[in-house]
Amino acid sequence: MSAQIIDGSKLASQIHEQISKQVQERIAQGLSRPGLAVVLVGEDPASKVYVRNKHRACEKTGIYSRQIELSEKTTQKELLKIVDDLNSDPEIHGILVQFPLPKHLDPKEIIERIHPKKDVDGFHPYNVGRLVQGMPTLRPCTPYGVIKMLESTGVDLTGKDAIMVGASTVVGRPMLLELLLKNCTVTICHKATQNLSEKIRRSEVVVVAIGNPEFIKGEWIKEGAIVIDVGINRLPDGRLVGDIEFDVAKERASFITPVPGGVGPMTIAMLLVNTLEAAKMLDE
Repeated sequence: MSAQIIDGSKLASQIHEQISKQVQERIAQGLSRPGLAVVLVGEDPASKVYVRNKHRACEKTGIYSRQIELSEKTTQKELLKIVDDLNSDPEIHGILVQFPLPKHLDPKEIIERIHPKKDVDGFHPYNVGRLVQGMPTLRPCTPYGVIKMLESTGVDLTGKDAIMVGASTVVGRPMLLELLLKNCTVTICHKATQNLSEKIRRSEVVVVAIGNPEFIKGEWIKEGAIVIDVGINRLPDGRLVGDIEFDVAKERASFITPVPGGVGPMTIAMLLVNTLEAAKMLDE
């Protein structure tokens, strides 16, 4: 029996509706409209698409959106000055610097320069530290979106054996922490992991984010597992596929995310959730 599809686009639309309602309620109460600033450095085509999608999502929900596009030659000092200005701008509640940055720029310094209460990407050490302590505030958007997708299945995750394939600071490591908050028993795998297929075969929840098209074979998936594919890869023939062999995996899993239309829309939805939450925090 084929798995039930976790429709990220549909779930994201529901979240957009909730945000739109809350934004209008804020404005009716005389509170500020939540504002998101997205900073794009250079001409990376994929980054431009992401920024455009974020702007459209803001327009749908009534969030004020400001796009700042900078030259590839922008210096570290110039970028830090822009972040400082946004930190002190009362119209801006959330700041997102689009990655990847040109190689001459230091992303870690940029992340740490963003005020923790405006860090809607959830990457500042303060926000990551709160997630480690089990007291999350602004949470990394993709792992946060994955948790919402898992919750949408109605399955109790308590005690489930979960595996995170990929150990990036953007997805893998915070996803490990999010799964721990759900009381899963979590294994995290990376390029030095041995016997990966055997670890996946034992897992009831499988989350993959490695950027390698269909690397995870469908036959590795345990019968009845919940499968979340964060990867999105374009093949030479133009097709978009995930990191998991979808057609085979869907015949074994109980729930599975599609690519596209799965995790991607949820990442943007949770960015908006964080922006609204940041506005609430800055009201206090």
